[in-house]
Amino acid sequence: MKTNKLGGAVMVLLLSAAISLFSCSDDEDPIVITDPVWVTDAENLKDIAGFYVLNQGNFGNNNCTFDRFVYRSGAYENNVFLHANPSAVMGLGDTGNDVHVFDGKLYVAVNGSNLVTVADVYTARKIADIDVPNCRYFANDGRYVYVSSYVGQAGADPTDRHGVVMRIDPRTCTVTDTCEVGYQPEQMAVAEGKLYVANSGGYRAMYGGDYDNTVSVIDLSTFTLKCTIEVAVNLFGMQYDSRRNQIFVSSQGNYMDIPSTISIIDPVTDRVKGVIDEACTNMAVCGNSLYMYCTEWNYVANSYTNTFAIYDIDRNEIVSDKFITDGTDSEIQCPYGISINPENGDIVISDARDYVSPGRVYCYNSQGVRRWMAVTGVIPSAIAFIPGK
Repeated sequence: MKTNKLGGAVMVLLLSAAISLFSCSDDEDPIVITDPVWVTDAENLKDIAGFYVLNQGNFGNNNCTFDRFVYRSGAYENNVFLHANPSAVMGLGDTGNDVHVFDGKLYVAVNGSNLVTVADVYTARKIADIDVPNCRYFANDGRYVYVSSYVGQAGADPTDRHGVVMRIDPRTCTVTDTCEVGYQPEQMAVAEGKLYVANSGGYRAMYGGDYDNTVSVIDLSTFTLKCTIEVAVNLFGMQYDSRRNQIFVSSQGNYMDIPSTISIIDPVTDRVKGVIDEACTNMAVCGNSLYMYCTEWNYVANSYTNTFAIYDIDRNEIVSDKFITDGTDSEIQCPYGISINPENGDIVISDARDYVSPGRVYCYNSQGVRRWMAVTGVIPSAIAFIPGK
């Protein structure tokens, strides 16, 4: 089987009155949203206010949007950016790739438009646009925000062009430095004063070259390349396990004879210390568990098969092949993003469905029982939690 990145009942009520979703600072008027969808009973959490869901949209269609869910009101609101920025006639732009929250700001990588859009995390009002060609994924080290970039235009022949990571100063919303890494860099993680970058080589392979098989390691004190670690082909996902001080990085394989796996990197020695022989499309760490889903093409059924597994980090083994326990996993057509609420253990999964019509976002409790579902924009992908105020 090959892994392919492309590839009870909840009553939904419309609120008749406008609802203010967030309490804002004294100098900011709250955004009043009409007709949000009430998907669950309100829940007061201390550390997490809610989360954003980035809807990628279709390439070339300029239909990237983001939605927002708020725990204390139980409301899910579509296309928050349009509500907060009515004068932005072009919206967010073309093809959103990642969303990231840091220091009161929301960062959105809109790679088709070659922009990082920065907005206030509580009001969603735009603060700035930063030119970043074919931007991909974010990370932060508590001081700066980092974004990976393919450098060339989306889908263009790379002709041996390396990617880069750009350092963004959140105080000025400007790029202050650039470091060259491998081919078509994807997700990143910070550990031991270093930034680890998963290089895919996806464009390179499309044009007859080889997939990249390396993780680039950047020394954050100098923002220069420290070393390169050979891992596996076509790297994509990256998650830092702070409890054991290790990094999980997923390989998508070559979709033919090289299977998908997960490698474990020791950031002290910068060496691969283990491999998990489990196919993984995307993953998220919570406590001692690595939650992962995989979308595989089944040639017999002529359809995709989805699996939802849990890897016990302490025991070094798969302890469950189905973290969705209520039987509703069959309703998820094409899982496209996953994140875990660190406060209450909620598992949030986005579903791209047919990649054309509106998608879905599902919220499960820590026992794998569905709490609610909401309709999203086109191709919901990345999820970012909003800190409480």
